[in-house]
Amino acid sequence: MRVVGVIDIGKTNAKVAAVDLDRFEEIAVRKTANAVLTDGPYPHFDVERLWAFLLESLASLHAEHAFEAISITTHGATAVVLDASGNLALPVLDYEHAGPDSLAAEYDNVRPPFSETGSARLPMGLNVGAQLYWQQKTFPDDFARVASVLTYAQYWTYRLTGTLCNELTSLGCHTDLWNPRAGTFSSLVESQGWTPLFAPVLKASDVAGALLPELCSATGIASGTPVYCGIHDSNASLLPHLLTRTSPFSVVSTGTWVVMLAVGAEAKMLDEHRDTLINVNALGDPVPSARFMGGRAFQLLLGEGAPPVSNGRGRGRGRPHAAAVHSRGIRSLSGRKSDLDDGRTGAWPRRTLYRRLVPSGADDSHLSRPDRRARRYRRRRALCFQQDLSAHARRSDGPAGLCRSPQYHGYEPRCCVSG
Repeated sequence: MRVVGVIDIGKTNAKVAAVDLDRFEEIAVRKTANAVLTDGPYPHFDVERLWAFLLESLASLHAEHAFEAISITTHGATAVVLDASGNLALPVLDYEHAGPDSLAAEYDNVRPPFSETGSARLPMGLNVGAQLYWQQKTFPDDFARVASVLTYAQYWTYRLTGTLCNELTSLGCHTDLWNPRAGTFSSLVESQGWTPLFAPVLKASDVAGALLPELCSATGIASGTPVYCGIHDSNASLLPHLLTRTSPFSVVSTGTWVVMLAVGAEAKMLDEHRDTLINVNALGDPVPSARFMGGRAFQLLLGEGAPPVSNGRGRGRGRPHAAAVHSRGIRSLSGRKSDLDDGRTGAWPRRTLYRRLVPSGADDSHLSRPDRRARRYRRRRALCFQQDLSAHARRSDGPAGLCRSPQYHGYEPRCCVSG
């Protein structure tokens, strides 16, 4: 049995898994919540807590299933700035912090157009270019110490191997930093003087280096064990299908974000104002995509103690979730008969979804102006999601219908759901 240790850091949860390459399935997993700290200059990820979790999990899983290699996947929209000693020059910004919005007008004047990057203009820190611009302007002394800029998965690669690198899928994830058609950094990187700060760009299939000797001693993992460069999480879901299927097809990657990637589609009518964009796959090719924060919506709709996903197949497999949602007075998304079989039909009541996604603005007085603006944006986007998803549900049977929208120019894929 060939086993790889996979580090998977999502926005909500992080895990380390032992993956059997022969059967391509997880055989053991360790999980933890991904925490955001509110001390320091701004909200930031608790990378030291994650690091301790990763080392402990790698050691315990390797003791059960010896690793041949280590691979890393993380959420996107995150950059790490290091000083010349390899330490953090600034904390790793939580991309949901509204700080970058305070310089939105300035940033809009320097960011490249959608036609160059395929990157939609997003609020808060969801464009990595906006993060770096805000950090550079707001913390000039700290930013002056920056010697290297790494995408998030490659930060963990660096801590495991000592190798500084970046990677295509993370750079091509609505960052404003990458030109997916040219396969080079965007004009923003040069205009802001960041070009010398970015470490070399590798592919996810490249070995970044061997696990550091001191980490081999700490975890019991064999000396010389290769650590691969790492990959953006939605593209990690896409990659197995990319290697085994013939385009056109689409993959729906689920998590905090639901990301729909349409391989082989033409990006003729993508609308940057509706969260359609260009991602870059592990082979370096542009992929028309669309996304919404479906995992976050699911979590907020069901609240704490959500029922486990049914292992059943076919009709009725979603009934535990449907029952929990309906018990709170929330209607089914589509106009079809309810999963509860009680005869209730019809679209969601107006504003039901976004009121649950984002609390009422009546208590906005304690928020800063950028945070209030970010909250209003989330409410508007949630309403758009409700309207768009209701329309797609009426037009199609399942996720493949998403690619029949005008943004995909009549594209008809096979659809694989990958979680």
